[in-house]
Amino acid sequence: MTPARPIYLDYHATTPVDPRVVEAMLPWFTEKFGNPGSVNHPYGYEAAEAVARARRQIAEILGATPREIIFTSGATEANNLAILGLARRTPPPRRHVVLPRTEHPSVLDPVRSLQRQGWQVSWVEVRRHGHPQAGQVDLDHLEQCLRRKSTALVCLMLANNEIGTIQPVAQAAQLAHRHGAVLHCDATQALGRIPVRVDQLQVDLLSFSAHKFYGPKGTGGLYLRRRQPPLRLEPLLYGGGHENRLRSGTLNVPGIVGMARALQLAAEELPREANRLAGLRNRLWELLQQELGEGVVLHGPELSRPELRLPGNLNCGFPGVDGDALLAALAPQLAVSSGSACSTAEPEPSHVLRALRLPEEQVRASLRFGLGRFTTQEHIPAAAQAVARTVKQLAPGR
Repeated sequence: MTPARPIYLDYHATTPVDPRVVEAMLPWFTEKFGNPGSVNHPYGYEAAEAVARARRQIAEILGATPREIIFTSGATEANNLAILGLARRTPPPRRHVVLPRTEHPSVLDPVRSLQRQGWQVSWVEVRRHGHPQAGQVDLDHLEQCLRRKSTALVCLMLANNEIGTIQPVAQAAQLAHRHGAVLHCDATQALGRIPVRVDQLQVDLLSFSAHKFYGPKGTGGLYLRRRQPPLRLEPLLYGGGHENRLRSGTLNVPGIVGMARALQLAAEELPREANRLAGLRNRLWELLQQELGEGVVLHGPELSRPELRLPGNLNCGFPGVDGDALLAALAPQLAVSSGSACSTAEPEPSHVLRALRLPEEQVRASLRFGLGRFTTQEHIPAAAQAVARTVKQLAPGR
């Protein structure tokens, strides 16, 4: 008999590919296998048309134009292209970047690379733990950090991958533009979970990845503003001049087709699914509180204000419990994490929770629950019971 799989509540790390997306992708692996760059025969034509159609679909959902969408291998590449590509095209004296410490490593690391090259970096404060808007940037401090003559770039993710905080990106973009700076938004966790339109957010660059909204891994994109006036980047990859000479490499046609289909499905189902996930998330929190009382602490913004937090996100601390031991004990029953899945090559306590000024002990005893499309009502009490039982075992007397 095959052992039962653990309940999956790690949808911030990745999502399973929706069967409807797989169905859309399958022909492009076999019978329609052409290279979209081979425009001198029908195999290439149909692949090129599939890519063009996907580009139009994605652009329409994002409020962009098709020529503003650049396909990449995922959000990490898109973030690097946005930050380093802009930096290489920016002449002195603009050598200053502004961002909070709660950004994803694929934003923080390129910025630190620029810092080693002589760029100046200002770190924006975020609301501390216990504040109703915990994790949101302080817009007053952001404005203080901006320098009219030297700030080139502001980086601000739309929704945090650990605590689910939704940032005031449109207001930040207005401040950045007022000082002559560009705003880059990592929307990896937001796209498909909350409405995302670049025309409303007023961003100049926006990154995304298909595997966060039930599409395939290895496929993502970057929105690059080409209007009022067009923004220009230096490519990181050179070769065949694909994607308007910004991202050389043969296009992943099945992945691009799948990403467009996945985003289409997410957009169609978004309002209903967001309400469903918020209800399940709130129920999970209620059950954990009932079982553990003061032995469980909420991290991030209030759950009662949907405009502040992703609907399927819950991040909790368990004071007095060893975080590694908790994860290890839960693994056979529950698939959850303690932070970003992209930081596991060099595991360390969450930089996001540290930025909220949480005690180190609590940072090391946290769990991130990510609920998604295939989370059911039955999963919630089972997950709460598993966590409560394990916490009580690890902290006798609780």
